Amino acid sequence: MPVKKRRLPEAEDPNHSHKITRISRPQTRVVRPLCSERPFSSKKCVSWFHEYIGADKVFGPDAMERFCEDIGVEPENVVMLVLAWRLEAVNMGFFTKDEWVRGMTSLQCDSKERLQSKLDHLRSELNDSTAFRNIYRYAFDFTRDKHQRSLDMDTAKAMLSLLLSRTWPLFPLFYQFLEQSKYKGLNKDQWFNVLEFSRTIKPDLSNYDEDGAWPVLLDEFVEWKKSWTLC
Repeated sequence: MPVKKRRLPEAEDPNHSHKITRISRPQTRVVRPLCSERPFSSKKCVSWFHEYIGADKVFGPDAMERFCEDIGVEPENVVMLVLAWRLEAVNMGFFTKDEWVRGMTSLQCDSKERLQSKLDHLRSELNDSTAFRNIYRYAFDFTRDKHQRSLDMDTAKAMLSLLLSRTWPLFPLFYQFLEQSKYKGLNKDQWFNVLEFSRTIKPDLSNYDEDGAWPVLLDEFVEWKKSWTLC
């Protein structure tokens, strides 16, 4: 990863979703241009990619900054996470040529103007329960240090804030719990179950089953929340 600090997208408001057993790839939904529009050009799409790469042939953080400026979106905006998901990007802050061409072809975007016209469509993915669930699950591996199996706690808190803060009433307490907990990060099972917990357990915890198959992390959160309420 580059020396400069990676920046995470900023939150927007996704709908509720439900647990799934595996991550699904984004559906390839090619949006055909109107008759009055010129056809999508693969050659133009590739040329657009090459506008951002330097002598090192890498579309990295510096290129990403310029790309975001060109399309009028802050790098921290959640729409950039959705775009990365649609491109099936592997590493945060980087796009490969194959990722770019595949994803932009599915979006039928070969210029900044065409991508700008699709930003509302990309944001709407967060309002689809299935798409949001897959974006949430994708975010774990996308933002994880590839040398680690878990997501470090600072990144986990930032991404949870991005994805759940506006839809989960208990999120402020859960964030506070993570800050004072012994945990240094979240593994994939914990990450996935936090979403399920946020979608199925009532804010007053009245439907929480102590004998359920929740990770110990969430059992401890429930105990902490109850003791916090009694104080």
